[in-house]
Amino acid sequence: MSLLVCVTRKDNTKLLDTLNAQLPDVDIYEWPHCPDLAQVEFVLAWNAPDELWTQLPNLKVVQSYGAGVDGIAMHFLPEHVTVTRIVDSQLTKDMAQYVLTHVLAHKLRLKQYFVQQQQGVWKPKRAHQGNHVGIMGLGELGQAVANQLVDNGFKVSGWSASEKNIANVATYASQEQLELFLHKLDYLVCLLPLTKHTKGILDKSVFSLLPNHCVLINVARGQHLVEEDLIWALDNNELAAASLDVFTQEPLDSDHPFWLHPNITITPHCAALTSVTTACEQIAKNYLSLLNSDKLTNTVDRTKGY
Repeated sequence: MSLLVCVTRKDNTKLLDTLNAQLPDVDIYEWPHCPDLAQVEFVLAWNAPDELWTQLPNLKVVQSYGAGVDGIAMHFLPEHVTVTRIVDSQLTKDMAQYVLTHVLAHKLRLKQYFVQQQQGVWKPKRAHQGNHVGIMGLGELGQAVANQLVDNGFKVSGWSASEKNIANVATYASQEQLELFLHKLDYLVCLLPLTKHTKGILDKSVFSLLPNHCVLINVARGQHLVEEDLIWALDNNELAAASLDVFTQEPLDSDHPFWLHPNITITPHCAALTSVTTACEQIAKNYLSLLNSDKLTNTVDRTKGY
């Protein structure tokens, strides 16, 4: 049995070195350099090409190289294949701090003051008074963000596909409660998993339900956002601002209108980066569990997509 790494669009030198140190007796290959794909039962993947999956007759486990699994085309996988993901406690803390920082940055007008500094303008104003943050997606990351905001004195609401019960957070569930969740928010944070039901969810219909002073923070996936609808909302005073860490295409094209829009703040998908060391520890553990017919950790419900 061998382990195949198919993590595209990045330099995997450190990843491969760490995996080899964790699994010194295992044959580890990087796609497309594998002498016998029939020996592969375990694949570490992110943005793998669709044609890979039909070439793995003995595949048993696909490990996502990330907290989400949208980088895996699960509809190509046979039903018996188990999908797992990375869970990184530091990543969770980083995400909570990132969201809190961007809420406070807007609340305290930091971008406005940065522009004034460049212009030599001295013009103090009170902080924005809005204090109500709504979080779409109440999984591990969403709950950590909610708790961080509550601890810092914010009123927090959350919306998810299924009902959740979180201390000090007003929770809403299902499409029927979406409008009720949205209509009084000062900040809207997207932390949803990317599924066929959530793709394009941040669109005109949602923006129209939000107060026009609301700020969007998207730290989930770029495909959640209909980009032209965001431009429309900002230019027509349906939204006040947006902080974006994820994009449909990454890196963002140099001529993309987001770069120069005065009410958009961009960061390069850095809100919460996976630790190679932590990831490799979990990958190695799951590989050895497969080898020994033990239970795998952090498995994914393939019917839900998360």
